[in-house]
This record gives sequence, C-alpha cells and structure tokens, in this order.
Amino acid sequence: MFKWSAFKSGPPRSGVGESRQARGAEAEQQALRHLQAQGMRLLERNYRVARGPHAQGGEIDLIVQATDGCVIFVEVRARRSSAHGGAAASIGQRKQRRVLLAAQHYLLRFRQPPPCRFDVIAIDGDELHWLPGAFDAQATNAG
Repeated sequence: MFKWSAFKSGPPRSGVGESRQARGAEAEQQALRHLQAQGMRLLERNYRVARGPHAQGGEIDLIVQATDGCVIFVEVRARRSSAHGGAAASIGQRKQRRVLLAAQHYLLRFRQPPPCRFDVIAIDGDELHWLPGAFDAQATNAG
C-alpha cells in the first residue's frame, strides 16, 4: 500500500493542514479589517460572474466604498513570504481582465456609475501592503 507520509522529509511546514480556501478567507478578512479601519464600507464579498458554460468569468474578492463615494474593487493576494516576487507580483493581465469583467457586471446595477478604482492588498507573511489604483481598465483592456 502506498503511503505518502513515508516520502515526506523534514519538519512539517506551518499551515500544511490548512486549506487554500481557509487561508484565502483569512487573508480577505484581514484585508477587510484594514480597509474598514480606513473608513471603507463593505458592499460585496466574493462577487462572482459567469461568462458562459465553457469560459471562465470573474471574481472580485472585496467591493468597498470609500467615504467620498468611490467604489473600490479589491483583489487580495497572500503569500507566506515575498520570495518569487511576492503576492502583488502574482496578479497578471489575465487576472486583471477577470476582475474587470466582474466589475463591469457589478456596475450595471447603477443608473449613473460612481467613480471607481482597482486596488490590491498584498499580504506577504505578516506584512500587509495596500496598493490603491494598482491597475486600471484601460491598461487591462490593452493587454
């Protein structure tokens, strides 16, 4: 009988038993607490939109509203460390386009769309970095 544990070497890494979804949910909660401490109000969490039966849609981790009325679409990324470019470097053009798709769908609910922007909260280990205006719709559509 094959036993995977026989092939593991070294001490267990922290969080090995923790699911990727649980780590992601904790990172989103940490990001939300940070944004709320800055006066933001949560509008939606994990907003998803489908593109079709064989095409991936988009998802926005957090949609918050600033005190000035600006709607902010927030992508949250977490990594155990900043090695390999860190959390912020993991958001490529494809992910940006998927966030943009979901944001466009979300904005359809408004008669007059409010000002909006795309932020990133990157969590590398214990460090949280908030990147306001990390990308925009024009640059995302160009790629």
